[in-house]
Amino acid sequence: MTSKLKTADRDTASRPHRFILAVIIYACFAIYLYSSHLENLRLPQYLLVVNVCLASLGCFVLSRRWVSSFAGSFFAGAIYGFGPFVLGLAKFHPTAGFLAAVIPWLFCPAAFLGKSHWRWAALLLSALPFLAVLLFFRVSADYQLFAVVIQTSPRASGGDLLGLFAPLVAANHSLVPLGFYHVPLAALLMGFGMLLAARRIGIMTILCLGTVLAFRGSFFSVSPILWLSIPAVCCSVLVGVGVQGLTSAGFADRKWVLLVSIILGTFAIVALLLATRYFQVFLGFAAEYARFFTQTGKMYILGAVAVGIIFFIIRAKLRVTVIRRIILSAAMAIDIFFSARFIVDKVL
Repeated sequence: MTSKLKTADRDTASRPHRFILAVIIYACFAIYLYSSHLENLRLPQYLLVVNVCLASLGCFVLSRRWVSSFAGSFFAGAIYGFGPFVLGLAKFHPTAGFLAAVIPWLFCPAAFLGKSHWRWAALLLSALPFLAVLLFFRVSADYQLFAVVIQTSPRASGGDLLGLFAPLVAANHSLVPLGFYHVPLAALLMGFGMLLAARRIGIMTILCLGTVLAFRGSFFSVSPILWLSIPAVCCSVLVGVGVQGLTSAGFADRKWVLLVSIILGTFAIVALLLATRYFQVFLGFAAEYARFFTQTGKMYILGAVAVGIIFFIIRAKLRVTVIRRIILSAAMAIDIFFSARFIVDKVL
């Protein structure tokens, strides 16, 4: 990555009207998602609507530490609060989703102190989310509240990792919510590249530690699934960084943009081939999975085309960042809108 992409984490204070706009959009979308289910929800389950809004806003605020554009921060919040992980936690007790919702807020003190002379304090404060997960299960056990079964954990050798590639398919049968949506994966790949280029050791350490805790099994009576909230927050922030990177990339960065488009195109081909295979199953027993993979392929095509257009804009040495932002934002919004509604309808 060039130095221009490395400096995409400059800190810009969030303006109040941007925060208010994000609150309004997140709240309206949350109400839309759950509107058809509200009459069937029990009183504690109304917390689900609060959870997705709180999670989105927390990740929005956290991302402002590294992302200067509103679009980047907005989609960082949206991909966390309305992503497969937080929405999928509706399969468990609503307090599990509330814990996931407060995790990005708990990262904020460390993130914003990290840019000051109090970096040693920021290092200590970065442990807050980990301590919150431990404390949550300790307190809930005292009150006989078992929000998530302790034995529930993602399996690297099972079908749970399918959600990283096809979240809609995984949401249909998997108990453990994993992964992100299709088009935002382009921004996530770009964000990962920028993270490695900038050598943000602290973020990489937190991301790796959270992932290891999630896949190593239960200890200290903590369900491994809720450790996933930590890498989910990190990756959501990287989506915001990637959005900013794709919309501001220069001519020297065109090969990275092209690579992201090729990866999404490859995923689209794989998904459509899997759809063809399932359509051929005897008596159409796998037709439902075939339709899911078809929808997955369409979303990956949408992402590949959007990033491909951005590549050709960059190749023509045109800045037009507004047009890039509109193209990428429209593609991501379409993906999140339809995918989130599908997951909510499946888990409720």
